[in-house]
Amino acid sequence: MSLRTFIKHLPSNPLLVRFSSLHSLPYLSAHPHHQNHHLSQPQQNQQDPYALMKEDPIQICSEIWVKSFSTPKSKLFSNLTGFLSKFDIWVLAYQRSVAHFTGSFPTSSAIHSQTLHHLVSLRNAVVKGQFQWNMKTELYIRSPIEKPITEFTSKTTLKKLLGSSNPPFQDRVVQEALLLILEPVFESRFSSKSHGFRLGRNAHTVIRTIRSNFAGYLWYLTGDLSEVLENVDKGLVMNCVEEVVKDKRVLEEAAKVPNYGHCGILSPLLANDSKTDSCHNPAWPEFVPSGGKEKTRKMDYIRFGGHFLIGIRGSREDAVKIREELIDFCSSKLGIMLDYSKVEIEHVSRGILFLDHVICHRVVYPTLHYTGTGGKTVSKKCVGTLLSVTASLPQCIRRFRRLNLLKGEKDPEPLPCTPMLYSSQAHTNSQMNKFLETMADWYRYADNRKKVVGFCAYVIRNSLAKLYAARYKLKSRAKVYKIASRSLSHPLRGKGNNVASEYSDLLKLGLVDAIEGVQFSHMSLIPNCDYTPFPRVWVPEHEQMLLEYIKLQDPKFFSELLKSIKTQGLSLPQNEISEIVWDFKTLGARRFDIASEKHP
Repeated sequence: MSLRTFIKHLPSNPLLVRFSSLHSLPYLSAHPHHQNHHLSQPQQNQQDPYALMKEDPIQICSEIWVKSFSTPKSKLFSNLTGFLSKFDIWVLAYQRSVAHFTGSFPTSSAIHSQTLHHLVSLRNAVVKGQFQWNMKTELYIRSPIEKPITEFTSKTTLKKLLGSSNPPFQDRVVQEALLLILEPVFESRFSSKSHGFRLGRNAHTVIRTIRSNFAGYLWYLTGDLSEVLENVDKGLVMNCVEEVVKDKRVLEEAAKVPNYGHCGILSPLLANDSKTDSCHNPAWPEFVPSGGKEKTRKMDYIRFGGHFLIGIRGSREDAVKIREELIDFCSSKLGIMLDYSKVEIEHVSRGILFLDHVICHRVVYPTLHYTGTGGKTVSKKCVGTLLSVTASLPQCIRRFRRLNLLKGEKDPEPLPCTPMLYSSQAHTNSQMNKFLETMADWYRYADNRKKVVGFCAYVIRNSLAKLYAARYKLKSRAKVYKIASRSLSHPLRGKGNNVASEYSDLLKLGLVDAIEGVQFSHMSLIPNCDYTPFPRVWVPEHEQMLLEYIKLQDPKFFSELLKSIKTQGLSLPQNEISEIVWDFKTLGARRFDIASEKHP
């Protein structure tokens, strides 16, 4: 064999070569089949990865989404290994994994050829059942941010590597590949009440759903199962997967996942669950009878990951009964033991804290105008309840205390923003504006959005003023505001320096950055609460597009459309509008009044 052929067939992964001499250690000899894997790896590397990249991975994922949403929910998926074998899926999984660690999404052309060969070996090992999870000594592929090993590893370093709780990079790539295949399969079967870690659904959709659907509920059950879901039973997860997927290879790999805690990649997807109402305007008060025969009983619930909320329109005894049934169901069906402290019963008058928002009822006294006997207009004052969703100011204060930006209990005082001590004024203001924009967007649907965002802006602005006073030796916040203005947008210099013209010259030359003023320095600049009506039966945009696409692919739809065109004809909306406008101009509205009288 020539030297060129011998080098070509060497194991391409440096970690495999480096740890090959350590198989004699007792904690590495427990996996003898890995030695056979190294013998067959040269044959695996003979596959050309560029020849395997035949399709667009986005197109492959789209096919899985369409197939999942067009298949009846009772039908099981028995052949997913074909998608798992496609190398383009693995390239996309690698790109997503690299973007998680580096913050940039690499293109397929930017991936090194040696990395693609390693990725082929990883794919073959998973498809053939030779891959082992959490193997830190024998790696198929390495993270781009990891330094290659250039010398023999000591026993101390090796024990530290084996004792680390961080999984290897290749485990994340495998989980990303499984996620790309399993996510569309389960998305079409998840409950619309569950909004956690799903496309098109987030905490804002939860708040808007509560505002639209939970008006009139008096008793609430709240719970946080995040700690329970952290150590969820793997058998329970696999039972849920087997209800939908019957592919042997995919089930075997899913069963080998070391941990399904909520911080994983697959676990947030599997933490979700598997009546048509009209649109409701949340700004209109809902009147609910407080007692008697007209008293209604109703229940609704919603979930966001491990947090759940159950609204009950009834008595407290109904809430106690539902809590007992919930605890029994979790213990018998899910194997999760819940304490009464985990599921609390609260009345709406006390305020329900959920996702940093407080849900309560606000009493309103609207005046109703209606036509009475004799055609007289009658005005009457009534009593009603309006569902109110407000931001929790104490919770916001606690967040600022954790960031060391506030001190004190009753009257909190801002502290200097010490982490930005050595940053420029332009960079500091820019970073704090991003923080304020995030807070304003988080409380977008809170009734007291102006108040809470104004408080956040007050804390940030005064924290920066104290920082600038210490940095430029101005002794007080008043002097900082006098020089830099209320929004801190004017440049600050040392004590006694008045060089605003010099700064403007430097700005024109591009030697300094433009200083962006701190946002929301006045209450009028803070946006109001978003009261856009939210449909009771809401579907994300991507699901609507999928359903429309599936509908257009159905030949029956086109045959029915053709029949309707033959019977009713084809008319454009523009033609109808132009005819209406022309008739109004020439004949006036009298023609339509006569037509409505003839055809009521």
